[in-house]
Amino acid sequence: MASCSYANPALTTSARAILRTRNALKATSRSGIRRYAQVGSTTFLGEPPSPPTPPGPPPAASKQDSSSAPNQPPNPFDQHVLSELRKAAAAQQPSLAQPTPLTELIDQYMKRAGHVMESALPYESRPGAERRVRFSDAPDKSVSEASSSADGALVVVAHAVLDSKSKEHKVAYSSGFFVQPPGTQDSEAVLVTCAHTLEEIRHNPIIRSGLPSPAVRPGDVLSGSFIINGPPNAPVFHPVASVLSAMHRADLLLLSASLAQPASEDGAPAKALRTLPVNPYPVHPGTPIRAHFVTDKPPAKGKDGEGWTPWVGGTWRKWVKGTVVGYRDFAGKEAKPGTYDSLAHLYFDPPPTPGSSGGPIVDEESGAVVGVILGTQLVNQLHGFRGWGVPAETIFEMFSLPGLNLKSRE
Repeated sequence: MASCSYANPALTTSARAILRTRNALKATSRSGIRRYAQVGSTTFLGEPPSPPTPPGPPPAASKQDSSSAPNQPPNPFDQHVLSELRKAAAAQQPSLAQPTPLTELIDQYMKRAGHVMESALPYESRPGAERRVRFSDAPDKSVSEASSSADGALVVVAHAVLDSKSKEHKVAYSSGFFVQPPGTQDSEAVLVTCAHTLEEIRHNPIIRSGLPSPAVRPGDVLSGSFIINGPPNAPVFHPVASVLSAMHRADLLLLSASLAQPASEDGAPAKALRTLPVNPYPVHPGTPIRAHFVTDKPPAKGKDGEGWTPWVGGTWRKWVKGTVVGYRDFAGKEAKPGTYDSLAHLYFDPPPTPGSSGGPIVDEESGAVVGVILGTQLVNQLHGFRGWGVPAETIFEMFSLPGLNLKSRE
């Protein structure tokens, strides 16, 4: 009797689904890159605010993105950033730090994903009095405001690209803060910030038009990144030298820059770079925090407008009181500290303002950084929008473990 075979439609469909899943996993493992870590139904990355405007009469130019409207003149602060870009390109002096082109920074960002630094970032879950972050309205006044404030460690990060022929440009802003691994020179700055503003600009057509080509001459497309700090009306620009490491799945960047500061007029040496202590251990839900918020609009009147102070480029900043709400893993499921759960995402209240991405979240009690702001997320219809960030323990994945001497970190 001749045998016969047949295909079960249900099994065939299931087998095809499994095959598609395996192929997707293979593609993911080959690429090793996850652009953003997104969870839930609606995630809003902390997009930069519309280009900040210095205090004074509003400019006549529209705030429409100039990359899509090349005939629009740059916003005043955009123009300041582009001016620094031109100045650095024209200097050609070995003694002056030159910004690394964005094409090179982007290449480093892609290649150094998950790179582990040689040094180990100190564990500072309970920093000492000279290191902990304190706030002006805290009851403990034993330390002076100058040494207790974290403001000196906070900066604006600007990624800029300019087509010198068409005058088209793109500038993307975020916040950031300094950390100091052992062995770092006084003039060297190591900065933690978010990665999605660099992602935003690396897909811009101007960047692609500046890639090496016989049709592109040196100087046609200028690009670079700056760390900006200093007084609100006199910002100081420091060119970014390199991307030290990146955590694509966590939307984090580790940047390097030279911040050599001249001595004061009376001959006193420059102050040491202010860095923030970072806590490797997640805090529990309900922990009171302070989150560094930034906005490009003048503060509103009333209670919500209290506490805002001028910052770089006409922006405003404020340490906002809040609370840690909870954590989720990469699959979007609720995760809890003290378990084997992967704490991939941190939720907090209140939701941050646009432009706050890359800024620190500080535990009020310990005075250490416990998270990095990434954006806002719609959790569900009941709870609405909440602040979204990454736990500070993720920062330590870019550094060596204390006491561990790895032979290769490439």
